[in-house]
Amino acid sequence: MAKKFVFEPTTIDQLKDHYDVIIIGSGGTGLTSAIQAYELGLSPVILEKMDKIGGNTTRASSGMNAAETSVQLDHKIVDSFEDFYNETYLGGGKQNNTELLKFFTEHGALAIDWLAQHGIELDDLTITGGMKTMRTHRPSSLAPIGGYLVTELLKWVAKDEIPLFDNIKVTDLLTENGQITGVKAEIDQEVTIKADAVVLATGGFGAGKDLLAEYRSDLLSLRTTNQPGATGDGLKLAQKVGAKLVDMDQIQVHPTVQQDTPHAFLIGEAVRGEGAILVDNAGQRFVNELDTRKNVTKAIDDLGGTGAYLIFDRDIRNRVKAIEFYDHVGLVKAGQTLAELATEINVDPKVLEQTVSDWDQAVKTQSDTVFGRTTGMERNISDAPFYAIHIAPAVHYTMGGVAINHQTQVLNESGQVIKGLFAAGEVAGGLHGNNRIGGNSIAETVVFGRQAGQQVFKYLQN
Repeated sequence: MAKKFVFEPTTIDQLKDHYDVIIIGSGGTGLTSAIQAYELGLSPVILEKMDKIGGNTTRASSGMNAAETSVQLDHKIVDSFEDFYNETYLGGGKQNNTELLKFFTEHGALAIDWLAQHGIELDDLTITGGMKTMRTHRPSSLAPIGGYLVTELLKWVAKDEIPLFDNIKVTDLLTENGQITGVKAEIDQEVTIKADAVVLATGGFGAGKDLLAEYRSDLLSLRTTNQPGATGDGLKLAQKVGAKLVDMDQIQVHPTVQQDTPHAFLIGEAVRGEGAILVDNAGQRFVNELDTRKNVTKAIDDLGGTGAYLIFDRDIRNRVKAIEFYDHVGLVKAGQTLAELATEINVDPKVLEQTVSDWDQAVKTQSDTVFGRTTGMERNISDAPFYAIHIAPAVHYTMGGVAINHQTQVLNESGQVIKGLFAAGEVAGGLHGNNRIGGNSIAETVVFGRQAGQQVFKYLQN
């Protein structure tokens, strides 16, 4: 049996006082940009404030969106950048930054190829809400994308001996003549680390109560899917050196979060993408389950605070490996029959049986006349045992953040580039408009993480 890979952060006594580029954050964006920078001949360092590596990326479960990929063709799916762009633009309420969106949708396939060149194969496909085409790439093991991606990228960080320090918090960006020159950071004491460029890969502020209170106090009562370090540090660092913030009130509430336990668990969109339905406390469907997250959230909220149940069978469960974890931590109810399951979750057995029967008929005819669902209809719900997960909306993703151009350069209030400062991933705002499509955040980390590494290299050549 292969030995399990365990990543060991660099010991603090190896911290140097100068690097070519400092990358703040160890999620998918930070790891990708560091590897890309290293492969271009730079000496990067990754600084992570938490004692856990991987940030919010480790919590992602569905996949990575990309269009016009060889993987899609292998699955006989012909896609286009244009369709990917249009569906994301529509899903974002046509409020997306079109410069970022164009770059993003045209570079996903290259990002999939880059991962494959690093032995990170995303060769299976599923679909997420708001998309009409199967373009959500994931490993054929069906392992949750986030943990898989972080583990595999960390293998490259270890192989390339890229220094990655945990428990080190950056408190200030240093500038001279309007140019970034390094950072101040805290370990046990304050340290100064010099660099000619800094990449902010710090994630969003979904767990930052102060910023939520400032921009969306109406969401303060909701729980969050975010890891505790997602407090908006990068935004605050950037703002202190004059960066512009955009779309800060655009915060995504994820519709399907199990939160009857002390820890809130996001139930990935792939569960619905593979065929699950949502029912209310009466056992009836009430929404197109694969509409945009914004619309599905509103439909659940309109039920009056009861939450809803995801209903699926063994066949669907086998298509989403994350469900094994959800079951392991006690989130999944089961029944050998639908009537048994209905009793378990306290809904009317006859109503649930009729609802599932109607759904199975919709799958058979490929026509959901009630809610107009057209995707995630490859399999019905007939393979016992049957399962349910109770869900309700929770704060998930912050679409707003630091203003950047498509070269990941951070912009100030007047739209000018702050020299030497780059940002990518959830810390950057504008790409997603007023609603992020599932599968686009992992794509963003790799597409713009690579771009940040490349653009830092280009910047340092001048």
